[in-house]
Amino acid sequence: MNSNVFCRYDLRTTDPAAAEAFYSEVIGLEFKGSPSSKEPSMIAVWLLHEQARARGAPPHWLGQIGVADVEATMQRLVERGSERLSPLLRAQDGVAFATLRDPLGAVVAVRATADRPGCSPVVWHQLHTQDLEKAWAVYSELFGWTRTERLDVPDPEGGHQMFGWDGSGKSIGSMANTARWPGVHAHWLYYFPVADIEAASAKVRAKGGRVLRSPAVLPAGDRLLPCEDPQGAAFGLLQPG
Repeated sequence: MNSNVFCRYDLRTTDPAAAEAFYSEVIGLEFKGSPSSKEPSMIAVWLLHEQARARGAPPHWLGQIGVADVEATMQRLVERGSERLSPLLRAQDGVAFATLRDPLGAVVAVRATADRPGCSPVVWHQLHTQDLEKAWAVYSELFGWTRTERLDVPDPEGGHQMFGWDGSGKSIGSMANTARWPGVHAHWLYYFPVADIEAASAKVRAKGGRVLRSPAVLPAGDRLLPCEDPQGAAFGLLQPG
């Protein structure tokens, strides 16, 4: 069975060494499968390609969803309005992957894998989109994700739709029309676990990063805090409830 879940996260940045040091010092994140390591991993850091920079792409995290057939999945996504951003590529280990922009503008990748990952470094996946129901239809139909709780709030319109990978009822992320807010573009935001969100946010600031707003609280009591690293890549912190 193919995984149909996020199986890898790549930080594409203008200063890999500085970014690696920042995440290690702030949240203890260890990068592998990157220029500083030959070991495969779910997480890596790379220099942002000069062509991407020329197009105006800022440093960012790119999540890759595991699928059985990359080319077939890309075709189905394009049929639903997605845009291919890269041809079918192969990593050094021969694994196929490709990057696209979903129909609402969020960049994501698909990667060939038959296995679901074990312990992921990312504990929450938040999609900022402009059309929650359209986005939900794309991801749920292609990857089999299921609705869980719904947080009804007046803003953003439509509230926050929590979702899980399967029918277990466990929420691993949310989608909302937050890309309609001024200054917010469509994108996936990935949250890393911390024991103390106040202490972690203080480290973010001390090491040159930014805390973007006050923590939000999920129905289960988890606290979420969006941030930016010193190079400008968005990421999040999550303190379990």
